[in-house]
Amino acid sequence: MLDMGFIRDIRKVLKLLPKRRQNLLFSATMPKPIVDLAGSFLNNAIMIDVSPKEATVERIEQKVLFVRKADKRRLLVNIIEEEKVKRGIVFTRTKHGANRLVKQLYQSGINAEAIHGNKSQGARTKALAGFKDGGVPILVATDIASRGIDVEGITHVFNYDLPNEPESYIHRIGRTARAGRSGIAYAFCDNSESGYLVGIQQLIGYEIPIDENHDFHYVGAIPKPGQKPGKIKESKPQNNNQQNHKNPQNNKSQSNRHNHRHKRRNPQSSVPNNRRSRGRNSSRSSEKR
Repeated sequence: MLDMGFIRDIRKVLKLLPKRRQNLLFSATMPKPIVDLAGSFLNNAIMIDVSPKEATVERIEQKVLFVRKADKRRLLVNIIEEEKVKRGIVFTRTKHGANRLVKQLYQSGINAEAIHGNKSQGARTKALAGFKDGGVPILVATDIASRGIDVEGITHVFNYDLPNEPESYIHRIGRTARAGRSGIAYAFCDNSESGYLVGIQQLIGYEIPIDENHDFHYVGAIPKPGQKPGKIKESKPQNNNQQNHKNPQNNKSQSNRHNHRHKRRNPQSSVPNNRRSRGRNSSRSSEKR
């Protein structure tokens, strides 16, 4: 709700309520923004945690597919077409990524709609209605926007981008295998997300089975032995100042070439300033005459 812009509405409602009251706050998760919000209008609050004892449902078949980031879209299209997915949710990490993926799926002949915080309420309602009635087989969503979606018959969940919070993985795959049914959850993992996978597997208590039976299997995305959970630190590019310091002769030659090009492009720059000034002064004096 916060991500979709309802925080202002919540604060407006709170101002209209009596100061002496009883409040109850329900939330699927308790990230820091929610904790801060709760602390702003709750006094001596008692937290009741009803997290399930089992992290994931046994009826959900889970698979992790190691793939390069550039190949994720083609892998997703292949699975949707091969398994003839009629009702599946694809999770992305960003709103921009959700919009971009919908366009890419459309180009591949797959009808999909995006639902996230930047969409208007009418657009979200329309996308969800199309998903429920079967007109839209694929719903691309971000984590927060998907909270509260309760649609029966979801057979597939695709973690197109692995979540940076392991708990979000459990909420994602819980969209399928409801009401006693079975479902399948795919996790696409590229080489920048292996740390996220480590955190997810630590939370659920076991390693997710690996599916190598696809055309885009990439061993470089498999977590290293003893790898820690979390984001992988990217190597910093070498500083240009350091490169110039190491190669002063190179830097000098580049400067000379730049000055040479500048002179050729501005031939008048070699004319002394006093000559140009005299020209301007003489023209002005002639105008006076």
